[in-house]
Amino acid sequence: QVQLVESGGGLVQAGGSLRLSCAASESIFSINRVGWYRQAPGKLRELVASITSGGSTNYVDSVKGRFTISRDNTKNTVYLQMNSLKPEDTAVYYCHALRGIFNYWGQGTQVTVSS
Repeated sequence: QVQLVESGGGLVQAGGSLRLSCAASESIFSINRVGWYRQAPGKLRELVASITSGGSTNYVDSVKGRFTISRDNTKNTVYLQMNSLKPEDTAVYYCHALRGIFNYWGQGTQVTVSS
């Protein structure tokens, strides 16, 4: 059982930045992929960014050039650096880990971007 704890959400003005952290209870070397998802009110949860154990990254088009996913293996932590935030980035952001056939989710952290 992998436990994920997100932090770093908050309220920021449009154009500002936030860095989200996802701390895993186990070595992230054992995790095939870690992703950041978000869900806005009334919308489906969407994958924002992901990083594999090999370091490959992927982003949804709406955040390319603004968000960066990275990881610190020594801290078992994956980060999502969010720059040039827009009101439409407002959502609850969830960390997700895929290990084999098992999926794990964090509790979510709220990001609110004011215009």
